[in-house]
Amino acid sequence: VPLSELPCSVIPYVLMSCLPSGGYFELCNCTACESSGYVCETDGACMASTSYIKGQEEQQVRICIPHVSLVPPGQPIYCLSAKGLLNTHCCYTDFCNSINLQIPSGIPEGKGDSWGPVELVAVIAGPVFLFCLLLIVGVLVFQHHQRNYNHRQRLDVEDPSCDHLYLAKDKTLQDLIFDLSTSGSGSGLPLFVQRTVARTIVLQEIIGKGRFGEVWRGRWRGGDVAVKIFSSREERSWFREAEIYQTIMLRHENILGFIAADNKDNGTWTQLWLVSDYHEHGSLFDYLNHYSVTIEGMIKLALSAASGLAHLHMEILGTQGKPGIAHRDLKSKNILVKKNGTCAIADLGLAVRHESITDTIDIAPNQRVGTKRYMAPEVLDETINMKHFDSFKCADIYALGLVYWEIARRCNAGGIHEDYQLPYYDLVPSDPSIEEMRKVVCDQRLRPNVPNWWQSYEALRVMGKIMRECWYANGAARLTALRIKKTLSQLSVQEDVKI
Repeated sequence: VPLSELPCSVIPYVLMSCLPSGGYFELCNCTACESSGYVCETDGACMASTSYIKGQEEQQVRICIPHVSLVPPGQPIYCLSAKGLLNTHCCYTDFCNSINLQIPSGIPEGKGDSWGPVELVAVIAGPVFLFCLLLIVGVLVFQHHQRNYNHRQRLDVEDPSCDHLYLAKDKTLQDLIFDLSTSGSGSGLPLFVQRTVARTIVLQEIIGKGRFGEVWRGRWRGGDVAVKIFSSREERSWFREAEIYQTIMLRHENILGFIAADNKDNGTWTQLWLVSDYHEHGSLFDYLNHYSVTIEGMIKLALSAASGLAHLHMEILGTQGKPGIAHRDLKSKNILVKKNGTCAIADLGLAVRHESITDTIDIAPNQRVGTKRYMAPEVLDETINMKHFDSFKCADIYALGLVYWEIARRCNAGGIHEDYQLPYYDLVPSDPSIEEMRKVVCDQRLRPNVPNWWQSYEALRVMGKIMRECWYANGAARLTALRIKKTLSQLSVQEDVKI
């Protein structure tokens, strides 16, 4: 073997083995010692080896190993073999390294320790294939669980029989409303039934918009419902209103009938739903804009509004009692007109409740303070006693007086009626500031005009008197909702109005 083809680590020992020496040495075959007839002398050992380089079998190498290189003793490094790479034989007698070593075990003849293309592909592709297989199995398992979950959701949502105790298949919307009206608690359906109802409603058309979001007409089991959809930034208002509506013993014919509340994720954002009775006439504001009313119609609207507010304000003691509730945003847009011509008070998102046992008020946790045009004088000038619940009730009464003025203006008596207008339409702009309202209501002490011709009709005369007593600057001097209800009840008897 040419010297240039030997491993670098062997060359020094080959050169040393070719040097002459004066003592007795073993004589060894030396494939690199051409000048000495391929024979070398050593005081160490004779070595023969066969190795594989770049997958090719090399000719056997025979050299002398000096004694100083036979370390460690008993198992010299230069005498070690490497399975599949190197087969080495060391011996200590003359020409003992002339043996022909066999091809190292585990290496097929003609091949080295390197892998061919097929082996490399197998080694690389094997783990990749295993990883992909595990990934596919994981995805399939996830999809299976997801389908089972969605199936359970559809059963819960689309099959009302899951809630058979409350929602039998043949139960209609009217049946559900009747059950709600006659239930002992008066606080509404269980939450899981509310979710079932809300998620089986089909929205039909948008019927209103506001700062909170939108109102839609929806269909559920052949009946119409109103769906108030809050924007996600109005979550506090949605939660508060749903909470108030589910107050024990709140249900009343003149308070909007609450059906369900639910938060629905449509994949892009979360919708906050509040489902209630649907009233095709819409708000009192819309109704008065489109229609004038008779004296009988005026009394029905006014009496029913007072009845709803009286129930809201009233506190019922006992284990199944009801806290007193003040609305705080009473106006014609927050009162709905039912099919029979009576009112239902709605939009309780700003309401506050009073617990007489602890004498505490749970002020709604949001920044809205109501509608400026309907704010009582003490709210406008910030003299209202926020710790006294009656202060909030008195502010509601002031707003009710303004609503009565809107109704009475549209009363057709003797062929006379006026166009619809908002309170203070002639004194402030369409969107007044608090400062503008304070100047008119508190500083100038002005109130909406009550026409003299109302005195010609008993019903309008009584309505005018009630209004003035609702508008006193001193809240404590105003009428209570219950007193107004009784006065209008007497008027309805006098006018032979059937409620």
